[in-house]
Amino acid sequence: MKPSPQRFFLSTALLALAAVGSAPAYGQEDMAPTPMSHDAVEHMVADWPEPSRMAVMAAMEKYGTPDGVTPMMLMWMDTAPFKRTMVYRDPVQHDFPAPHPDVMEQVVDYRVPPEMFDELAMYDGSVIVERTKGEMSARCDMEPLNMLALNLAHEIVMNGMTVEQARTTYAEQAMAFKEGRPAPYTERLTFTTPMDDTMDPDHPPMMEQSKE
Repeated sequence: MKPSPQRFFLSTALLALAAVGSAPAYGQEDMAPTPMSHDAVEHMVADWPEPSRMAVMAAMEKYGTPDGVTPMMLMWMDTAPFKRTMVYRDPVQHDFPAPHPDVMEQVVDYRVPPEMFDELAMYDGSVIVERTKGEMSARCDMEPLNMLALNLAHEIVMNGMTVEQARTTYAEQAMAFKEGRPAPYTERLTFTTPMDDTMDPDHPPMMEQSKE
């Protein structure tokens, strides 16, 4: 009797982890690659929703087989210009600028001033900022649209673009990309990565009290 796809997925993941030994913590740059073939990955995601499978195939075509696997996601490290790329099994519904599933998340080192968090949240709920780690990511269904989201977030943070201007530009550029017309914001990141000194460890409350 053939094993179910879920049992095969878990068995393959456990074998991969055993082969690489004790893997570094999530997000570390030197994560050891998992020894999986292209065919093994295809088999593992055979029962995933179509948008997730398509994103996995696109990522493998560009970056090779993933560096980390779980039953819920695949991860590639050092996918320049991104720090890492993740594809999730379960899509998240996102209706801006048109209904689509969010399945691919891509991360860059980026320092966002805390006072700009509200603007980015109003601009795009799938742009995610981690202040302490000094990271910003975008989550969509394909890489060019992640580039678009991050480029416009950069325009808001650094160049004074308003939320309304960014949302309008996103919709225009996404439509142009889908129709095969020029869409410069989808072609490359318009800022340099990795950025230096993006982490913000904050400080204890007692330090604030001492300043009063």
